[in-house]
Amino acid sequence: MIKQILNKVSRKQSKFSKNQEPLDAQNPNLTCSGSKRSDLTGGNSRKLSSSDISAPLNPRFNPNDTNSRKGGHVSVSYESLPSFRDVPSSEKQNLFIKKVIMCSVNFDFTDPTKNLKEKEIKRQTLLELVDFVASNNVKFTESVIHEFVKMVSANLFRELTPQPRDCKILQSYDLEEEEPSMDLSWPHLQIVYELLLRFIASPEADAKIAKKFIDHYFVLKLLDLFDSEDPREREYLKTILHRVYGKFMVHRPFIRKTINNIFYRFVLETEKHNGIAELLEILGSIVNGFALPLKEEHKLFLSRALIPLHKPKSLMMYHQQLSYCITQFVEKDCKLADMVIRGLLKYWPVTNSSKEIMFLGELEEVLEATQQPQFHRCMVPLFKQIARCLNSLHFQVAERALFFWNNDHIESLIRQNRKVILPIIFPALERNGRYHWNQAVHSLTLNVRKIFFDLDPELFNECLLNFQEEEAKEEKIQSRRESTWKHLEEIAADKASSNEAVLVN
Repeated sequence: MIKQILNKVSRKQSKFSKNQEPLDAQNPNLTCSGSKRSDLTGGNSRKLSSSDISAPLNPRFNPNDTNSRKGGHVSVSYESLPSFRDVPSSEKQNLFIKKVIMCSVNFDFTDPTKNLKEKEIKRQTLLELVDFVASNNVKFTESVIHEFVKMVSANLFRELTPQPRDCKILQSYDLEEEEPSMDLSWPHLQIVYELLLRFIASPEADAKIAKKFIDHYFVLKLLDLFDSEDPREREYLKTILHRVYGKFMVHRPFIRKTINNIFYRFVLETEKHNGIAELLEILGSIVNGFALPLKEEHKLFLSRALIPLHKPKSLMMYHQQLSYCITQFVEKDCKLADMVIRGLLKYWPVTNSSKEIMFLGELEEVLEATQQPQFHRCMVPLFKQIARCLNSLHFQVAERALFFWNNDHIESLIRQNRKVILPIIFPALERNGRYHWNQAVHSLTLNVRKIFFDLDPELFNECLLNFQEEEAKEEKIQSRRESTWKHLEEIAADKASSNEAVLVN
């Protein structure tokens, strides 16, 4: 009896082990969950771009995600399909669909030893699809586009799991020196991104048909991927989203609104997002194409989303792109200069000299596009802040503020409004000329004082007289304060001595 039971168990184990054989030529059907991550091996024989497509990266896929391929499990044959050159033209679109469906199957790339043959077949198939999309001159049908979008979604759309980092990240401006987190599946993902980019750019992909499948949900998932820690992925996403914005006019308001919401969440909640610079780069091109007069929607976007982006501590990571977007708005409509300058003053850094230098640089670019009426409205609070910068003990801040007088347009605005501006900044110039420790700041200050003196000696002497009077008043106040403290100290000393005499007696 025991022997019969052991024989049965042995037969069951043998049967189970046969069912677990790896995929090969004798096992043509693969049933794979759409929630597993698709990837390819690193031995890519074709170079799609100048970026390195073989460097190992860190995995960031959630194996519980079931949205990558609707319909549950996908069963396909993982034998290589015929080449497009080997079939007649009438069969190429059907073969394209078969290849796309085969590439919809996802593999686990965290284990480089699993499914090696299938991964290589899929990689070669994706490369064939890239060539076909780039060279095909036949219109893609609705069914082709449908399957293609399903395949791209299954491969690209996944949950991004950020790598654990110290909380000091946002308090440092050395983020660019840190090694970015790379994705293990990038050699595979890059081909999918290249395929999607060529498909969207292809004139054979009719936008009227494609918009049914490249819909708001698809665009939203693309925008979610901008939080990827892999800079190579964000670079592809930037190019693809730009092409989507250009080709699908119906999606343009939705794209702008979604980017707007990403900025809100970044500024008001998390202050953590990896793709702010890339999104701003796309927006710079979008703003450049705005028609005049600007819509109220665009002005609200400037005031509620772009200007508050100056607040986060990680501003250095995207300030160049943000400054470009802000300047584009002012160049489009110079009436916005007053709002932009007041916004910069609202978020002006108090204790961070690095950010202050960036603000001064951006302020100079905005002032170059500012006209007299807008300058006149904001010049008083503006030059009160500049006066504080002139007296900064950080020599680069003071130096950057003094460089404003090297800009012909800004100097012209100052000259025309000198009767208001000079009384505001004259005390700062005098203190710099007398006391500032840095020789370069001292020399630049004397040059600016000479400009004002040569321009309007009477006004200069009047400001000097007022400064001397204020200085005399301050000296009187200071001497009175010192005498008061001295008198209080004497009273305290007398009381102490009297108390000691009482205790002795």
